[in-house]
Amino acid sequence: MTITRRGFLVASAAVAALPVLRAGAAPLPREADIVVIGAGAAGIAAARRIMATGRKVIVVEAGAQIGGRCITDSTTFEVPFERGARWMHNPDTNPMIRLARSVGLDVLPAPTGQKMRIGRRNARAGETEQFLAALVRANRAIDEASRAKLDTSCASVLPKDLGDWAGAAEFMLGAGFAGKDLKDLSAIDKGRAQDRNAAIACRQGLGTLITKLGEQAPVALSTAASRIAWSNRDVSVETQAGKIAARAVIVTVSTNVLTSGMIKFTPDIPKRTLDAASKLGLGSYDRIALQLPGNPLGLSRDDILIEQSNSTRTALMFANIGGSSLCSIDVGGAFGRDLSEQGEKAMAAFAQEWITKLFGSEAASAVQKTSATRWNASPYVMGAMSAASPGGQLSRKILTEPIGNLFLAGEATHETLWGTVDGAWESGERAADAALRKIGALKDEPDVPTQSMKKRRVPRQ
Repeated sequence: MTITRRGFLVASAAVAALPVLRAGAAPLPREADIVVIGAGAAGIAAARRIMATGRKVIVVEAGAQIGGRCITDSTTFEVPFERGARWMHNPDTNPMIRLARSVGLDVLPAPTGQKMRIGRRNARAGETEQFLAALVRANRAIDEASRAKLDTSCASVLPKDLGDWAGAAEFMLGAGFAGKDLKDLSAIDKGRAQDRNAAIACRQGLGTLITKLGEQAPVALSTAASRIAWSNRDVSVETQAGKIAARAVIVTVSTNVLTSGMIKFTPDIPKRTLDAASKLGLGSYDRIALQLPGNPLGLSRDDILIEQSNSTRTALMFANIGGSSLCSIDVGGAFGRDLSEQGEKAMAAFAQEWITKLFGSEAASAVQKTSATRWNASPYVMGAMSAASPGGQLSRKILTEPIGNLFLAGEATHETLWGTVDGAWESGERAADAALRKIGALKDEPDVPTQSMKKRRVPRQ
């Protein structure tokens, strides 16, 4: 049976009514129509899309839980702590927001306030305006460079007179945005990124959301794919639990995992594909969670705070999360990578040192409990979000090209929503459509607009 895309979209809405399968309980089948590698946002989106057509799908996940880079820790602190992705975007067009509500989760706008610290005092109104003006000028310079024919690094086009605001501007546009310093970031890739100003949070956590949405999919957890044999006719996927024969496979692993050799391909996937993935290496972005009872910093609920800095050895604080005593100190880029390599103890020490610098030793001494993410050390992810190196701006499109009956998905394959859970989700749906068409299960119709088609980024004037 071949289903039209319009009929398929109607069927997709019925997926929520399917009986729930307990994640990890799915036995590993010997055959499937499509195998999905990875149970993150892209993998779960792809699986749901395939299930809506009535085709047989199995998701194999190397880790012990659904979520990928969306992991919510609901036990360590009094409120959920997002260890991975924190925000969704584009509330008017993002299907994940509707899906979150459909499974009984709460969505709410992200906090819009942001505070600047200069030494041990808050920035004055005029100083905040100076910083915002510097940020706009830096961003505009990158936007202008992104329209050139030849790519360059974001750092090379920054205004030279940002003065005392240079460090904070570089952190916000580089390490804080993409997990890479601006010298390592493609101006064209960053310029093409869709605006992400309308951020939306899930009160129970994005990890909770992806897990909920994956409950209906047959997922084999702690089941790593070790080899994929592919052709233009069929595929086979080898795992420690056995081999699966299928008509197509969707691979949603990160670019770092793809290029690591962890999964063997027979025959080898094209050098063009691997080269593209290598130019989209993952940045470094981690969170150091601190429990600070009694609000010793004197900050408001969900305050976001940065500092005036003369270097990228800095951080961003998300304070009093959800009105609790939990604060998150976010670090990224080369500094964050080096810090993460030193381990959780060093990360907690930096966070307390940073708080001491901005608020005094008494505030830092109030820390009662800490926890830190180390995404670079996660064996099935190996980093944070993809970010194109200078000259790598065409790589995302290359990763969307089919390789026989093998298709790639994940945030790195999205040309405008890279680095976001929204982009990952949409890429999974897109790859599922391509795989379904390849096996004759989906008939082409005029494209239904997606969130990225509906709202393209408009260059700033």
